[in-house]
Amino acid sequence: MLKLLRERKGLTQKEFGQLVGYGPDQISAMERGVRTPRPEFLESADELLDAGGLLREVIPDVERAMSKSRTRHPEWYRSYAALEAESVELHFYANQGVPGLLQTADHARVVFTMRRPFLDEETIDKRVADRLSRQQVFERRPAPIVSYVLEEVVLDRPIGGRGVHANQLRRMLLVGQMQNVEIQVMPTVVEEHPNLGSAFNLLTPPRHGQVAYTEAQGYPRLITDPEEVRKIADRYGIMRAMALSPSESRKLIEKKLEEL
Repeated sequence: MLKLLRERKGLTQKEFGQLVGYGPDQISAMERGVRTPRPEFLESADELLDAGGLLREVIPDVERAMSKSRTRHPEWYRSYAALEAESVELHFYANQGVPGLLQTADHARVVFTMRRPFLDEETIDKRVADRLSRQQVFERRPAPIVSYVLEEVVLDRPIGGRGVHANQLRRMLLVGQMQNVEIQVMPTVVEEHPNLGSAFNLLTPPRHGQVAYTEAQGYPRLITDPEEVRKIADRYGIMRAMALSPSESRKLIEKKLEEL
């Protein structure tokens, strides 16, 4: 229905997304039914697309579905997903792959398709939908403070091919424009820094101390010991100081996009 109304107005997904404050990947996900549209989105879309109340009519159903919905994340992942959804601060260090909250639908699909052992198509669809649904954290109000330190190699691996990778870089640029988000790149020419080990996330739940999360070969670890978390947070602070600034990082991402 959303796609029909958008096309009737002669708008592309990108044009419509700019009007409602969403990226084209998010609009696509809602039109394909893999992402639940939020009530405030339906309000705006109804007016912009001259739907005559058609989209507003489903808001009560959407609100009921959201209140009853259960996460579809794997059992071992649910505690982290819940923490991520409510945290007031989120900080990510990535040294191999694009963090889930930054991924496009096409990038995520390639990642899950390449998993070994293989996942069936239905499971892949669910995993992609789950990953996109997590990105609603960017739409929360009040907005959480979010930062990233990405190794430059993360920007260079063309997962999914040139077209998919180009859209992935555009997605990073789009998210990086948000007032509450800072994306920094650690250049490969930097000879060393305090964390030459695995990727990690730092989360601060409301009214609780900061926690850390790591995952290796499908084995997750949620770290709550204050001393261990402090050590990881110290490393992250030093890495942010060593990485390119957000504006310099943006220029680098734009350069890599131009060179594709």
